[in-house]
Amino acid sequence: MRIGEMLAAAGLVTPAAVEVALAHQREHGGRLGDSLVATGAISPSGLSRFMDGIPREPLSIADTKIEEKSLLELLLKTMASTPADTIAALSSALKLAPKIIADLIDLGVRGQLIGMLGGLTVMRHELTEAGKRRAAEAMSRSSYVGPAPVSLETYIHWIDRQKVTNETIDPASMRAAFAGLQVPEAFVSQIGPAARGGRAILMYGPPGNGKTSVAQRLERVFRQVIYIPHAVSIDGQIMQLFDPDVHKPVEVTNSGSASALMRDEPDARFVACRRPFIITGGELTLEMLDLKHEPNANFYTAPLHVKAAGGCMLIDDFGRQIVSPTALLNRWIVPLENHVDYLKLHTGKSVRIPFEAIVIFSTILSPSDLMDPAFLRRIPYKLEVAAPPRATWVTLFEGVAKTLGFPDAPPPTDIRSVAHPLTEAHRPPLAPYQPRILLEQLVTACQFEDRPLALHADLLDHAIGNLTVGNSGSGGSTGTMASV
Repeated sequence: MRIGEMLAAAGLVTPAAVEVALAHQREHGGRLGDSLVATGAISPSGLSRFMDGIPREPLSIADTKIEEKSLLELLLKTMASTPADTIAALSSALKLAPKIIADLIDLGVRGQLIGMLGGLTVMRHELTEAGKRRAAEAMSRSSYVGPAPVSLETYIHWIDRQKVTNETIDPASMRAAFAGLQVPEAFVSQIGPAARGGRAILMYGPPGNGKTSVAQRLERVFRQVIYIPHAVSIDGQIMQLFDPDVHKPVEVTNSGSASALMRDEPDARFVACRRPFIITGGELTLEMLDLKHEPNANFYTAPLHVKAAGGCMLIDDFGRQIVSPTALLNRWIVPLENHVDYLKLHTGKSVRIPFEAIVIFSTILSPSDLMDPAFLRRIPYKLEVAAPPRATWVTLFEGVAKTLGFPDAPPPTDIRSVAHPLTEAHRPPLAPYQPRILLEQLVTACQFEDRPLALHADLLDHAIGNLTVGNSGSGGSTGTMASV
């Protein structure tokens, strides 16, 4: 991704301003950043702060902080397993500057591992027999082929630089994140400092009151772009980190003028992404929090919480996992207390890495039944998500009715008559999920019976009954089915 695109993705310049700067660069030369300043798109100090916050492209093998031998073998494996045979194609595959690729090819040529094929317009290269044997040997040790890794030192540096606490989070940004949800102001005042401080959060309360929805809205409060490496080299081993299933690269529109840019680039071994927000539920196991070693391929994939670095990890429905809550909590004590974690390689060596993510525990169970006091004190923010007041529930009902196309907003008195049976004995308390379920069932019932869309009392009674499961003669059942 080009610098202009990254500035636009971060909201610091507009795409139109980038186009103006590109025209200026074509006319006057120099770097795109200088043209952006010259055309008034960004101030020198603003550009300097931005450039200081992105990984810069290494321009030599030494700059990568990866062993020369490891990079050469990755190049040989790439040539053996992909069609890439030019400097440009190999640069794209390994995410390294063309100069570094040229230097690696030169090493391979001098070692009689790579030969020159020539070409009509660009030089092409091929592996010699010795190069093919060397590539096969390297592949047997690790079959990883892809972007060159960053060093563990480089990874740790950027995790520290990209902490959630670097975000500017204030009451206005929190209210904007919760727009469209009926969230009490007091709750915003509680969750805001937790997000600002990057600390662990426990959300608890009855089911259906929006704990998951509220937690997911935290993703909207983050504005910064962070940089996630494709892979990390750990003690000579490769750990794949970037995961397109959980990491969201910033969206850019490639300019037709991009090819005219001089190389003024970030490190392509990193992917510019929004802060990750990873959700896991009952499927979470202790093994998912450890390095996953691919025995046949002989490289690693990062555990879930490492992929969440710089963002949030929501453990939904906590207490319903296959693993016991005690075992899971014991696994989290050190990371939450000291902001570091220890990952173990299959060789037995442990590696210390920063743990910089907001962990959110969401549960319908009583916190005192899940955690002992020693662990509860390690979660500084404990937020109860309680049943909504009746007035809030009525407002939610009105909003859902409008969304579903009811011709007229139901009078509050009619809505309260719907809410009343929900609070009777043996009925569920009011909850935010109920209006949509009730009204969606009402819509389908009206369609089934070919009746106009309205709050028909008999159909609402059936829908309310479907919210409960009672003993024989109660709840939503209206009859029995017999076989003939």
